[in-house]
Amino acid sequence: MENFGKEFIKFDTVSSVSVTDVSAPGTYHAHWHNAAEFTVALKDSCIYRINDEVFELNAGDVLLAWPQQIHETISIPADGAMFTQFSAVIIENNLDLVSISRFLYNCKYISAQKYPEVTSYIANSIMEIKKIHSSSDPLAETKCKLCIYNILIKISEHVLSTINYNSTDETPDTSWNYIKAACTYIIENSADDISQKDVADHVGLSTFYLSKLFKRYMNMSFPAYLSNIRVQAAAKLLMDKSISITDCAFLAGFQSTTAFNNAFHKITGYSPRDYRKLYR
Repeated sequence: MENFGKEFIKFDTVSSVSVTDVSAPGTYHAHWHNAAEFTVALKDSCIYRINDEVFELNAGDVLLAWPQQIHETISIPADGAMFTQFSAVIIENNLDLVSISRFLYNCKYISAQKYPEVTSYIANSIMEIKKIHSSSDPLAETKCKLCIYNILIKISEHVLSTINYNSTDETPDTSWNYIKAACTYIIENSADDISQKDVADHVGLSTFYLSKLFKRYMNMSFPAYLSNIRVQAAAKLLMDKSISITDCAFLAGFQSTTAFNNAFHKITGYSPRDYRKLYR
C-alpha cells in the first residue's frame, strides 16, 4: 500500500465542524474517516467517487460522503467546490437519525436541477458555517452544529419523502414508530447476541410481523440490518490500530471471524485489513 501524504486542505478549528477556507485539491486519493463530508459544486465537471459509484457534479449539485464511506476526488476545476466536514458523533447522538441511517447513507448525490430548494438550502447553510468560522463569536461552535443539524433535517426530510412504504394495513406513522423503536433497540444492543425475537418482544410485535415491517420500511431483512450496524461499529474500531481485527469483530457483536469477514466485504467491498489501510 502506497504511503500517501497528508491532505492539503486547511481547516478552521471550531470543534467537531470544519469548512474549507482555501481551494480544495483537484484530485485526492481514496480514503475514509469517521466524519461526514458534504460538498457543494461551485463549477461544472466536478468528478468524485464514493465507494464504487462515480458522480459528475455541475454547479449547485451536492455530494454527500457519510462517515466511514470510502471517497475520492477524481477531478475538479480550480475553486470548483467547497465542503464541510463534521464528526459522526453529531449523527450518532440522535437515535432518530441513526434509525434512518440506512436511507441517509444511500443518498450520496442531490441534483440542483431536480431539487433546487434542497441543494440551495445546503449550500447556504455551508456558507453560513464559513461565515461563523471567520467571526469571533463565542458561540461559534454551537451555531455551527446547529447549521449541521438543520442540514441533516433537510436531507432526512428529502430522503424520507422519496420512500414508498407500500403500506396497506397500518398507517405509515404507526408502523414507522415500531420500526424506530426496533432500530433503536438494535443499535443499543448490537454488540450482544440478540435475535429478531428479542427485538420483537421488546417492541410488542410478533416476530413474523416485525420481519414484514422491516422488509417494507427498511428495504432489508432484520439480519441484514443487524450486520450493517455491526459493520459500522467494527469500522469505527478499526481506526484504533492497537485493536486486532479479530477483536474488532467480536467487540462489534459478530460471533465468528468468518461471519465478520463475509459481512464486512459484502457491505464495504473491502476486507477489514484493506479497509483499515485506507483510513486517513
